[in-house]
Amino acid sequence: MFTHKSCKNIAKLIICCVMLITALYSKAQTPRLGKALGPAALSNFDLIAAPDGSGLPVGDGTASQGKLVYETQCQVCHGAGGEGNGSANRLVGGDMQSDDAPIRTVGSFWPHATTLFDYVRRAMPATAPKSLSNTEVYQVIAYVLHMNGLVGLNEVVDRRSLLQIKMPNREGFIDSSNIR
Repeated sequence: MFTHKSCKNIAKLIICCVMLITALYSKAQTPRLGKALGPAALSNFDLIAAPDGSGLPVGDGTASQGKLVYETQCQVCHGAGGEGNGSANRLVGGDMQSDDAPIRTVGSFWPHATTLFDYVRRAMPATAPKSLSNTEVYQVIAYVLHMNGLVGLNEVVDRRSLLQIKMPNREGFIDSSNIR
């Protein structure tokens, strides 16, 4: 028969087993996806340039400088004149007011030049996102804006002048960020 002392020992053993099984089960449920990233590693992910210009880095460029960057990094997908190899790759032309389906390009659709900077810096070129320096991004967006007739060939584009560029579709969006 069981004594009081043996019952206590069995109870302790059961509690230890339950704790061990719980610990093993918890570990098994934890995904092993690598190491946690620290602030230094995450800094490259937080590259947002907002429409108000916050987040734009130091740097500048002209369309004449950006032409070379465009030819080596962008032309393969977007074509020599920004006509693209498909509607998604088209950068120039387009019309948001057409009777047919609108063609959305930098010149016809994008509301802010800062958005163009943000997108190019984080996502282009498609084969090597984030590989362009800030100066190269300023240069290539100056060239894209030039192809759309929005800046001159030798006009300097930087974080100040980018805010002054009036995109054709700047009034085509409704800011719903404060609507609740």
